[in-house]
Amino acid sequence: MGFSSVNSKVVSTTVEPGREILARRGAMLAYTGAVSFSPVHMGGGGVGGFAGRMMSGEQVAMMVAQGQGSVYYGFRGLYVTIIELDGSGPLSVEADRLLAHDAALQSTVVFLGQQGGIRGAVRGAVSGQGLFTTQLHGYGTAAVISHGGTIAVPVGPMGPVSVDPQAYVAHVGQVNVDISASVGWRDAVGRGSGEAIQLKCTGTGTVYVQASEQKI
Repeated sequence: MGFSSVNSKVVSTTVEPGREILARRGAMLAYTGAVSFSPVHMGGGGVGGFAGRMMSGEQVAMMVAQGQGSVYYGFRGLYVTIIELDGSGPLSVEADRLLAHDAALQSTVVFLGQQGGIRGAVRGAVSGQGLFTTQLHGYGTAAVISHGGTIAVPVGPMGPVSVDPQAYVAHVGQVNVDISASVGWRDAVGRGSGEAIQLKCTGTGTVYVQASEQKI
């Protein structure tokens, strides 16, 4: 089932018993059938429990869709990219770029300061995306938002892929992301090219890059 693209900025999905959908609050555009929506609460068990814990570090309110029907999602006219997870590796994405996903996907919050030490913390600060990254694991579908759409850049043995921090959206697979900085005196006084800091992606997987350096 998963998500289907209606156009470049809207996706639709089927909700049925045993298949709930989590989405950021304000993303539901329309629905058909007997579908109900409720806020995700912190703590507890079930869908609300794990999602609440997932989002607690990133401060993005979530809603769960339950019942039987079809739901249409979009957000502020931003472009939507559908990403299929096949269990080969997690999807790592900032909470403000995560539109919706199958509730069955296991979710965790990775604190970059713990994962990557000082470099991890710097990476979050430089990218403007905070210190927490959401990871989704398992089999299912997620939809992410971006400015101008995304390109999927393969990461593999051909060498690292370097991405502008503001253009980075997400990555999937066994991908390591690290900071790469080359700062000289021109950058220090504001006369550099503005390309002195990149995110270096290595390993095996795919990195999604938006067609803009704008934040959500």
